[in-house]
Amino acid sequence: MNARRPASRIALVLALTALAAADAFAVRRTEDPLGLVPADAATVAVLHWNELRASPLGAQVFAQMDGVSTDGDAARFLRETGLTPSQDIDTVVLAMSRRGGDETGDALVVFEGRFDLVRIGTALTSRGATLQKGAAGAYYRLASERGGNDGAVALVNGGLMIAGSETAVAAALGRRESGGDGGLLSGQGLGKSLGRVDRDASAWALVDLTRFPSTQHHTAHVDVTYDEDGQARAIAGAMKSVSLLALQATVHGDAVDVSATGLTADSESRQLLEDSLKGVLAIWRMAIQEKSPELVPVLRAFRVESDADGVSISGTLPASFLKSLSAHRQASAR
Repeated sequence: MNARRPASRIALVLALTALAAADAFAVRRTEDPLGLVPADAATVAVLHWNELRASPLGAQVFAQMDGVSTDGDAARFLRETGLTPSQDIDTVVLAMSRRGGDETGDALVVFEGRFDLVRIGTALTSRGATLQKGAAGAYYRLASERGGNDGAVALVNGGLMIAGSETAVAAALGRRESGGDGGLLSGQGLGKSLGRVDRDASAWALVDLTRFPSTQHHTAHVDVTYDEDGQARAIAGAMKSVSLLALQATVHGDAVDVSATGLTADSESRQLLEDSLKGVLAIWRMAIQEKSPELVPVLRAFRVESDADGVSISGTLPASFLKSLSAHRQASAR
């Protein structure tokens, strides 16, 4: 009887150890969308759809979007899945990774919201998608019109969905299981620059310009015909030394606070970029003085500042400016 006691104690210890390991594994799993983004991503952008939806400006945006998906397979897919993007999606995270020297690469999109997994899975399967099961989780491999299998969708749970290239989706599922190892929140890659943006902003983005050689070595794509003073060309020249671009926008009411920051270690480039941005703002103010004088104070309120790391431009776009911009765009489309 005494001999059985040690054995029972050992069994109890092993059972408790297994439970603790299982619990540790469960805690290690991450549901944070940024934890699913690869640390080596060249760009990452976040849109807090729910915040935009709750604003007057968002109501205008969604009203314009209502007509976009009224016909075709996209509309049928939304009907079959019961998904209403303007109501069911809260956050969208987009990341792009580069392949070798090519400026294109794997795309990853993470959605947070409310999803009917059964209906979405059925709709995907009816369009030729096949369910793939792996150690990190299952995903649907999408059928390509060209006969390939480039895309994938993972219906993680009722609040999380991942889409993108098959490679990117499978890797994101692996990072989810490992608690974000190798992801943006591990402090690697663009993760080191998360402090450059307000992560609570309505939308923000980080772009590693060192990963895009065309921005570092070429200026042929820049149209400077309108700029007799060469301000745009000067900006393009200064941008060659910019290593990181941080963008953000915060909606409040029917206005938007916007800012952009370019980081460069070269002091001359920082001075050139600052002077050029101020010059462009001055040119724009002169250009709209007669046609839209009410917009002059808007541009005048924009601030251009620099520090030891880079140059920033920030300001507020009021409802009047946004409406004028929308009207101009609609007129140009006719």
